[in-house]
Amino acid sequence: MKYNFDEIINRYGTNSLKFDFVRERNKPDDVLPMWVADMDFSAPPEVLEDIHKAVSHGIFGYTEAKESYYNAVINWFKSRFGYEVTRREIVKAPGIVFALAQAIRAFTEKDDAVMIQTPVYYPFYDIIRDNGRTLVTNPLVYSDGKYVVDFDDFESKIVDEKVKLFLLCSPHNPVGRVWTKDELERLNEICVRHNVIVISDEIHCDFVWKGHTHTCFGRINENAVIATAPSKTFNLAGLQVSNIFVKDTDLRRKLKSEINKSGYSQLNTLGIVSCESAYTKGAEWLHELKVYLEGNIKLVREFIQSELPKVKLIEPQSTYLVWLDFSEYKLTQEELDKRVTEGAKLWLDGGTMFGKEGEGFQRINIACPRSVLQDALNKLEGEFS
Repeated sequence: MKYNFDEIINRYGTNSLKFDFVRERNKPDDVLPMWVADMDFSAPPEVLEDIHKAVSHGIFGYTEAKESYYNAVINWFKSRFGYEVTRREIVKAPGIVFALAQAIRAFTEKDDAVMIQTPVYYPFYDIIRDNGRTLVTNPLVYSDGKYVVDFDDFESKIVDEKVKLFLLCSPHNPVGRVWTKDELERLNEICVRHNVIVISDEIHCDFVWKGHTHTCFGRINENAVIATAPSKTFNLAGLQVSNIFVKDTDLRRKLKSEINKSGYSQLNTLGIVSCESAYTKGAEWLHELKVYLEGNIKLVREFIQSELPKVKLIEPQSTYLVWLDFSEYKLTQEELDKRVTEGAKLWLDGGTMFGKEGEGFQRINIACPRSVLQDALNKLEGEFS
């Protein structure tokens, strides 16, 4: 490979949330962090070079995106997903969670019902409840090692709870599903029939594994709001930049108005630089990264089959976040979390963090050098074999 993903980069002492906040999060000092969804790889060198140029200039004044920024974003999603968006339909924000919170306030009123499909990325819960909206869940059905949508429950909840907005996670975190075009069309038919606004969080869309294809929800419903960011794809989360695609004029006006109310204007200067650079120059790096990550997933699959047969791998169709089923051990979530943290000395995300449907599961981040992943798997074997 042109890029070295085996290099171990020491992240301690960098104010890393993953590595440097062990005590603040009440974890043992000697745990190996494999939790929050950033990667332990350096960003693409081509992007770093552009960031260095910006830093060397030495002035970090108010900065706005030019035409080249928008073209980079537009071309990325058109060439990879066949989704076409114009400059005026792009709403920039410091992050997807921020944008989703603004959208909830913009598109719904206090006590309105907002639906999510659980188990799901935990900030979804917070931005609904913290904004005074009513949380409605459509639990995914776990059967034969795979998650599927309960469409009957989905529609009946929309009707009974008078759901106004649906937060779709596509691809889904943490269960790793890539929703098929048929599944998305069926969800859309129900939402259109009952006038439900759809916001699709597609931050993991660039990580779809062989045999699966990501369908941008905007190709199914042009009035849907599509949330994207280069942060997961190129490990740029700390630079705080996202692009929200809103084709509907009224929804875009409402979202922009809500963002303006928050007092937020221009993006982080280096966020603008890194986003444009990544979408312009990062394709080769991403290709090699995906090959490497598929190798990591293969390692997890084969190790569990041979050394941890009581653990079930939920075969990931997308993301570098692997969902593991420990339910055969018959442990409570508290007992499982304790054995993982204090016994195996690993810091993973306990399943119930994503909702009660995550009982008995753990989420492990495999976006790290393979030797580190092997160490983590050995620690699990030592505790659970």
